[in-house]
Amino acid sequence: MTPPPAAPGGPAVPTESLAIGQRSLGDPSVRFPLWPPLTEGCPVTSTESVAYPVEVDYAYDKVPADFFATAAERPRGHERWAPLLPPLHSPGLAEGGTPLVPLEDGVWIKDESRNPTWSHKDRLNRVAVGAAAGVGAAGVVVASSGNHGASAAAYAARAGLRCVVLTSAEVPPAVDAFLRGYGAVVLRVPAEARWPLLRRIAERTGYHPVSNLTPAAHTGHGFGPEGYKTLAYEMFADLGVVPRVAFVPTGYGEMLFGIWKGFAELVRLGCAERVPLLYGCEPAAGGPLAAAVRDGVPAAHVPLGPTAAYAIACPVGGYRGVVALRESHGAALLVTDDEMTAARSELARNGIWAELSAAAALAGLRRLGPQEGPVVCVSTSSGFKDLDLLTARPSETIDPDDWPAVERRLRA
Repeated sequence: MTPPPAAPGGPAVPTESLAIGQRSLGDPSVRFPLWPPLTEGCPVTSTESVAYPVEVDYAYDKVPADFFATAAERPRGHERWAPLLPPLHSPGLAEGGTPLVPLEDGVWIKDESRNPTWSHKDRLNRVAVGAAAGVGAAGVVVASSGNHGASAAAYAARAGLRCVVLTSAEVPPAVDAFLRGYGAVVLRVPAEARWPLLRRIAERTGYHPVSNLTPAAHTGHGFGPEGYKTLAYEMFADLGVVPRVAFVPTGYGEMLFGIWKGFAELVRLGCAERVPLLYGCEPAAGGPLAAAVRDGVPAAHVPLGPTAAYAIACPVGGYRGVVALRESHGAALLVTDDEMTAARSELARNGIWAELSAAAALAGLRRLGPQEGPVVCVSTSSGFKDLDLLTARPSETIDPDDWPAVERRLRA
């Protein structure tokens, strides 16, 4: 797709990707061509017990000197950042450009519910579905409990590709309807069966997998996490400086890595002097990233206890998150459901309806205590996606002529 031209008299819009190849995070000297995108991590450095992801490399010396200074003058969507993203071979939905909402104590909330499908996953799927179009796939296949599947379905529909979503048997009816609304084929299967079936579908149909295929540790799509770099670019553009600290809800660590890499590129290109201190905020019921950092390993498996933060409840982590914390001198924080519930209520009092998982970042900040600013907490998705809210009883019906009953409700 050709991005729209600049407005008359405005700056020329960079349209070509400067991506030049893929390289292993396990050993950056191990490099691969840009195409095809590697969907199972690095085939050279990975072993049966450790799976290393790949990342995309760019011709940074060709980035225009005023690239970030002129960002606001370019169209909204990933086209704005095209040189520093993999090729965008499918049309977008004006993803990104989400607001920073200030709280009273000077903390900023990056509200990702303002994306086209109401979550941060749109940043990943614009890139990953574009990769599917780039390799000529007829469709995409994804294993997802909600956000990722809805986003993949929307971007596949936009690109004219079929989409198969493997989701759990417990998916809420509203989320199921959301997926089918985009024309996706929704297969509800036991959680443990999703990834073997995803692999079989990819192998037998040629559909492009846009979610993880590796059981040893999470690697995910080779291109997709690059879309999360735009979060860092936007924070920098909107604040005028790099945040001092950023808190990020963390499951597999793809977004955490993308945010770190985006800030690292700002430093590399001479636009910023430092990368923020990053905190990956995980449910205390699991915490594979915290376990990996504690044990000094690339990725960890952990037992997963009960938690309502299902979107980031992961028994296995990935090396991307370890890299992001190590390079930013950050840490993993474990937050309880009670802490996330309190943070979700605080967000609601400030006009932001967030999924419980999305409130993990603010919960992490409140657990740690006040930080030197600017401080940004990423809120990943809308409360529409929450299981407990979707199954809650509706408000009580009241007789409008029964004033004492009305008065009791007003006092409550």
